[in-house]
Amino acid sequence: MTATRVERESFDLPASIDTVKSRTIHEDRPQVNLSESLNAVPGVVVQNRQNYAQDLQISSRGFGARSTFGVRGIRLIADGIPATMPDGQGQAASFSLDTAERIEVLRGPFATLYGNAAGGVIQIFTADGPPQPTIGLKLYGGSYNTSKATAQFGTQLGPLNMNLATSVFRTDGYREHSEARRDHSHGKLKLDAGSAGTFTLVADAFDQPETQDPLGLTAAQVAQNPRQAGTNALLFNTRKSVSQNQVGLVHDFKIGQRDSLQTRIYVGDRQVTQYLAIPLAAQTPPTSAGGVVDLDRNYGGAAARWTHSIELGATTLDVTAGFDYEQMSEHRRGFINNSGIAGALKRDEDDTVRSNDAYAQAEWRAFDSLLVMAGVRHSRVHFDSRDNFIAPANPNDSGSVSYVRTSPVGGVTYDVSRRIAVHVNAGKGFETPTFAELAYRPDGLPGLNFALRPALSTHREVGAKFRLTEASQATIALFRIDVSDEIVVASSSGGRTTFKNASRTRRDGIEVGWQGQFGKGWEGALAYTYLDARFTEPFASGTPPLPVPAGSRLPGVPATTVYGELVWRHRASGFHAGAEVRHNGRIYVDDANSQSAASYTIANLRAGFEQRMRQWRFTQFVRVDNIADRQYIGSVIVAEANGRFYEPAPGRNWLAGVSAQVSF
Repeated sequence: MTATRVERESFDLPASIDTVKSRTIHEDRPQVNLSESLNAVPGVVVQNRQNYAQDLQISSRGFGARSTFGVRGIRLIADGIPATMPDGQGQAASFSLDTAERIEVLRGPFATLYGNAAGGVIQIFTADGPPQPTIGLKLYGGSYNTSKATAQFGTQLGPLNMNLATSVFRTDGYREHSEARRDHSHGKLKLDAGSAGTFTLVADAFDQPETQDPLGLTAAQVAQNPRQAGTNALLFNTRKSVSQNQVGLVHDFKIGQRDSLQTRIYVGDRQVTQYLAIPLAAQTPPTSAGGVVDLDRNYGGAAARWTHSIELGATTLDVTAGFDYEQMSEHRRGFINNSGIAGALKRDEDDTVRSNDAYAQAEWRAFDSLLVMAGVRHSRVHFDSRDNFIAPANPNDSGSVSYVRTSPVGGVTYDVSRRIAVHVNAGKGFETPTFAELAYRPDGLPGLNFALRPALSTHREVGAKFRLTEASQATIALFRIDVSDEIVVASSSGGRTTFKNASRTRRDGIEVGWQGQFGKGWEGALAYTYLDARFTEPFASGTPPLPVPAGSRLPGVPATTVYGELVWRHRASGFHAGAEVRHNGRIYVDDANSQSAASYTIANLRAGFEQRMRQWRFTQFVRVDNIADRQYIGSVIVAEANGRFYEPAPGRNWLAGVSAQVSF
């Protein structure tokens, strides 16, 4: 477990950390979205929007649920390289699940040690190549003309290890106008340079062209036909093209017996072209940015981390200090969307955001049964925007703003026995606005939204971890989070959405997790979360402004989520079969709680075979999701200006796949 930067067993750490292992990621799953793998992690909600033009909706203890663009409020990291930009917005689609060895999920205040992330950290670690040259091929197919093909190669060549994978994913989509294609290549090279340390080079190429966007539906449209495209989706040919290339180098160096140093550097570029369904009348005003977003982004960063171990009598103190530098520069333009064709220029600006962070943490094993952890991070995030499109009634919107914050965190774990550990922790967190939220001022004046402040959070948690048997473990955590200056929608009209700081919010919750084996081939998992997330002071939100009374629930956050899984394995034959049940509670769509998506419970069935013959390994599987053919809303678009909040999920659907792997 490395989510707290110093590798330890999660049982010993005073934080809520879960690991999703390779079998859960790969077995009977297409390895396209994180929503396939993270359901068994309590406290985390991952909604598959059935819309590949928009990224997954991921929330941790309620943070990130409001996002309508990418993933925010949660730090995403792949093999040590950030997938979250310095303004706090990230994309999970670039994760390579085909080569994933494990996924670690950290929740609570220790996430603040990773910077601008209030809710948690999701890290993916890809596997090293096998010792012998190995070639693998996977083929999947299913409902809605969905298919995926993946080819992999890995080996060890002296001191050089490599693992390479490339995949092609296609789907017509459940809803009208939701066709998508993803091409993804991932490469990892690891060189053991002896006394010079280990060098790991990670490269990714991601291409998703002309992905159709079916948009959200109103409640009336859902009742009429949940598979239809949203209003004006066909007229304006709403779609999104994304191309992203990234390369990073990580160097791990051992200095004697007590010191280690890790450095990393990475660069990448991301091009996005998105066609929106904004009526022409709303695109033509001087202040409108049009209906086509054209984005050319370059990003990169560097970091260093030093760890020193000190013996204090019979105790051990591990001290870690480091810095992170991240930068994102983008050229953003907007054009008129004239029935799916880009027209006149409406927006032209150069945006830059930089973050400079320094942090330190210490872990003290006071005695065998007591571990004390504490840390602090100082962050400075600077935004700068230069407006190149200045016209009558559209003044210069250039501006810059900086946010500076120091965030402390601490916790204690006490081992009651070899099988029971209890912990407490507390800390501060913060979440800056993203560039999209800073772009416009609610008062209509030019310049960035300088009045928008970061959301500040105070976290407290108490929990326990249980080793029930050698093959079974359980966790429980109770937490309270108080947030000031929560960022909410102020207005949405004329193609512009503006944001403001709302009143205080409070999150009270409980998370319960269990994983284990029963014997005789039976195993299972259970994750339960209850989250009471509410505004604690009244305010007004939206267009027209609606009163939001104290006690209103945060939108996009289900109060209750439950996931259960039961699997039986017949090891002699290589056969397995499993059942999954997932329940999500009611989700409100706006701050005023004016509408909601109903709670739902669905069940999935899956089965598969595995055969091993000398150097060969074969697998086959089939799965049927939503076996009862329930109609339900899989995700909502929070505060959608036209009331098109709802994104329906598929009814009964199936997927089947085969794979072959040979070593030589």
